[in-house]
Amino acid sequence: MASGTAPMDQRQLELIISAITDEVVHYLGGARPAGACPSDEAICADCQQCCVEKCAEKTRKVMDAGADRISAGASVQQCEAAIAPFIDHTLLKPDATRDQVIKLCQEAVRFGFASVCVNPWYVPLAAEHVHGSTVKVCTVAGFPLGATLPQVKIYETEEAIKLGAEEIDMVINVGALKSGQDEIVELDVRGVVEACHRGGAICKVILETALLTNEEKVRASIACKNAGADFVKTSTGFGPGGATAEDVGLMRAAVGREMGVKAAGGIRNIEDFKKMVSAGATRIGASASVRILEEACGITRN
Repeated sequence: MASGTAPMDQRQLELIISAITDEVVHYLGGARPAGACPSDEAICADCQQCCVEKCAEKTRKVMDAGADRISAGASVQQCEAAIAPFIDHTLLKPDATRDQVIKLCQEAVRFGFASVCVNPWYVPLAAEHVHGSTVKVCTVAGFPLGATLPQVKIYETEEAIKLGAEEIDMVINVGALKSGQDEIVELDVRGVVEACHRGGAICKVILETALLTNEEKVRASIACKNAGADFVKTSTGFGPGGATAEDVGLMRAAVGREMGVKAAGGIRNIEDFKKMVSAGATRIGASASVRILEEACGITRN
């Protein structure tokens, strides 16, 4: 299995949930922390240059004005460090522009997200803008329907890796699964997995759980495990529903602890994040990644 895909142990999970809860309670409890700036224009008499912690509104205005980086106190940095590496910062809209992808990459590098997840066309652009950072480039294959030919998914994968992708999120053949052709599903996944591993990439397999019964979710998860996939993933974000904690728990039970589980689709806030991690997710796919971090670290957006 590729490095970085092992599920977190219970102690790690407890530490993350505790850190998130502490930050939310401390910063979002309704009262302005002692020493906070009385207004955006004023300079705090006891200023310790920790505006991210104490002056959320001012910080937001500075960031919106174009600042690349803000000095933060240790608690905010620790909060980001605990959460960001679990998130694939995602932009898969068909009308995404170059500028939007560049912004996505800049945010991912700034906050230390696990990856940027973009459509194949934007892989070279993303690779250019995350170069030199820990952020990986993730892209998709057979997306979003999963009903294309296996050899096409393999070709997409190989070409994306050549262009700089290090993670591939492929979609299973949902129709084959629902037709009881589990061996076809497994072969389809195996072809992409092998192409990924030949190229030094990892493979996450999207089940599109909103289209499946619980029995089908289990069968799909087992097929992906048998095919050597690194992760199973809930959703494309383009189906009739997104991730649920129940589905994440079911997938985790089916694949055991040795595989990753990625929850994606409709994860918009820190409470959603916590539910998915508690259910067994080891990676989160979200377009609201920055908002999730802001909520966790107490930076309030107007």
